[in-house]
Amino acid sequence: MARNRLTTTQCNARRKAGKLADGDGLYLQTSPNGNKSFVFVFIRSGRRREMGLGPFGTGTGQVSLAAARDKADEVRAILGRGGDPFTELSSRRATSRTFGAFAAEWVEGMAEGWRNEKHRDQWRMTLLGVTSKIDKDGKPIKAKHDYCASLRKIPVADVATDDVLKVIRPIWKTKPETARRIRGRIERVLDAAKAAGERTGENPARWRGHLSELLSKPEKLQRGHHKALPYKEVPAFMKRLRAMSSISALSVEFTILTAARSGETRGATWSEIWDDVWIIPAERMKGGREHRVPLVSRALEILEAVKKVRTSDFIFPGFRDDRPLSDMSLSAVLRRLEVDATVHGFRSSFRDWAGDATDFPRELAEAALAHLVGDETERAYRRGDALKRRRELMAAWAQYLVSGK
Repeated sequence: MARNRLTTTQCNARRKAGKLADGDGLYLQTSPNGNKSFVFVFIRSGRRREMGLGPFGTGTGQVSLAAARDKADEVRAILGRGGDPFTELSSRRATSRTFGAFAAEWVEGMAEGWRNEKHRDQWRMTLLGVTSKIDKDGKPIKAKHDYCASLRKIPVADVATDDVLKVIRPIWKTKPETARRIRGRIERVLDAAKAAGERTGENPARWRGHLSELLSKPEKLQRGHHKALPYKEVPAFMKRLRAMSSISALSVEFTILTAARSGETRGATWSEIWDDVWIIPAERMKGGREHRVPLVSRALEILEAVKKVRTSDFIFPGFRDDRPLSDMSLSAVLRRLEVDATVHGFRSSFRDWAGDATDFPRELAEAALAHLVGDETERAYRRGDALKRRRELMAAWAQYLVSGK
């Protein structure tokens, strides 16, 4: 096969995005933003593979056309004897970290800025295959599903589209939300590797204009939603719920009365209660913004009831005083009442009731759920949180939960 088709002048002059062949597997690749790099394309075990050989240029860390041809020759020799160029290429053996090694270091570095431990655990479990729990030997306990096992052993410089698809495709239709999140996390790690100088070229985990052409579109996926009771069935459920006296049942009722997320209720502390307002700090909110919740009379009654047996700063403590109730404790209440719904789903019940059965403005209902409404400019002019109007809305919701009217 013909080789050495290109000249350095042609490489310098190249502006059009795409690949320009030098011959026998070596290409100059130009990205849409004008960055140029050399890649070697080959077929191995029936799979098309791309190996990055470095950014084009003559500066430090860059690869000239002549150097790229030398590397290409080495790759051809390795392939000729049945070896693996991803691990055997001399310029990579001492410098290239695996995806797993890079991801582990990056996740730990970024984890300090993430809001909660659950968020950090999700990154560790999906990318690194471990939980935050430690076994008796001091080693992290393995996650139930190790999605990125095949990816972690590949040099981060060499992760290609096929490698990403090998992770994503098996769960793209069966676990679409998990697949979507993993794809995004892989993309972020590879972007970080490029910023750190350990990768070149386009990101193989990018969705728009890349994986979007190889996988079914998100709107065609069956996304998982939190199961919710139709709002017309909630008053009857509340009557059964109030017949229970456990702290778990009271926490579920408090969550429904406030239209809060279950995690916000479970982590609530007495220091967040100010008279008849519950002030949830920004670090505990999904949106990262402080949220004030007006407390109706029944919510205050619940607080008085649990205050009589207070054992810690948590309003709804778990089996250990220094820990809040677990999410499973709340879910167990619904299972005991044989309700096919989730605690989070009652937020949908509230939203449907507010939209279908009341005249309260949409913006007020969204504010009660701590959702952002309007564009950035509109929000800048609407700085208040409409606490007084929201108190009227939550009082109407509490009344509906009792009377069904």
